[in-house]
Amino acid sequence: MGQVGGSLDAFIGAVHRRAAIFDHEIELIAGCFSQSSEKSNATGEALYLDPTRVYGSFEQMIMQEKERPDGDRIDFVSICTPNYLHFAPAKMALENGFHVICDKPMTLNLQEAKDLAAVVEKTGLVFGLTHNYTGYPMVKQARDMIRNGKLGPIRKVVVEYPQGWLSLDEENKDYKQAIWRTDPARSGAAGAMGDIGTHAENLAEYITGLKISELCADLTTFVPGRQLDDDGNVLLRFDGGAKGVLQVSQVANGEENSLKIFVYGELGGLEWHQMEPNTLYHKTQTSQQLIRPNVGEMSASAKAHIRLPAGHPEGFFEAFANVYRNFAYAIRAHVAGKPADPLYDFPGVQDGVRGLAFIDTVIASNKSEMKWTKFIQ
Repeated sequence: MGQVGGSLDAFIGAVHRRAAIFDHEIELIAGCFSQSSEKSNATGEALYLDPTRVYGSFEQMIMQEKERPDGDRIDFVSICTPNYLHFAPAKMALENGFHVICDKPMTLNLQEAKDLAAVVEKTGLVFGLTHNYTGYPMVKQARDMIRNGKLGPIRKVVVEYPQGWLSLDEENKDYKQAIWRTDPARSGAAGAMGDIGTHAENLAEYITGLKISELCADLTTFVPGRQLDDDGNVLLRFDGGAKGVLQVSQVANGEENSLKIFVYGELGGLEWHQMEPNTLYHKTQTSQQLIRPNVGEMSASAKAHIRLPAGHPEGFFEAFANVYRNFAYAIRAHVAGKPADPLYDFPGVQDGVRGLAFIDTVIASNKSEMKWTKFIQ
């Protein structure tokens, strides 16, 4: 792996590294960790990398690694920079023969997302997107129960992602994460809806297997002077007739990362909370069942993403690592000329396009006086 972004003072970069090495499928051997050569070199030194493979730019890393012999060069590029720095390194890496895994949202805007999807299709290389919540075993279990008809036809979906960390004007307090996430030039056209709303959208579509067809959105910026939304509420219509509600906030004071989803069908309902990830609630009119790893009838996909015996908590890093492990398996299959095993799935480029289309549709709906806005393709 060669990493773009993720210097020592970056939160998500360290998460990517730890997730990547979790299963010994991946080794970090190169990187351009910052636009600052000093920061990049310091990060490489702290990670015990060969200093000749710590680069001053992603362009330098891609071109110099390309010149190395087979078996010595990197196999893929991991991108964990702010949103505006996703597209260029991803496109260049793919065009020079490297697979890519990228943080979300996939690009700064929808046109970049569509352009990147075209490059992925043209090159035939493996592309992964770190919608990491899809890596939780109980999320796989929920998806498979719905796919196998346990809930019957889906009627209602409620997905929530409240946070409180931007309740005050943190971007004016030299807080790096707040500064770029509230800057439209670096984050994109949406704030909370782009940052965590895309996670909620992806989770709802992943678990149910349904696609959002129309929505009605209301965005708010509560903190004075902030340039992007910090709160949003969206009514959803899905293909097939299901209805839903998606709400996100980064000014829900006191909340941490309280992502949760409720799915209701004709025969029952499911409920999952990210902060209690090892428990899935299966509810019917007559009973409520708690499903935990290795307990009850787990799907093959859920079992394939469990690492520990029942009673031992698995969490954020393990779910993130599942995405990286499955991505590595897909690269191995690609090298061997074989199809990837669908049991080890992970989000891809089309999930990234859906995420940017969701952002554009929400913004268009928020500006419109019409009740419903069709999902932008």
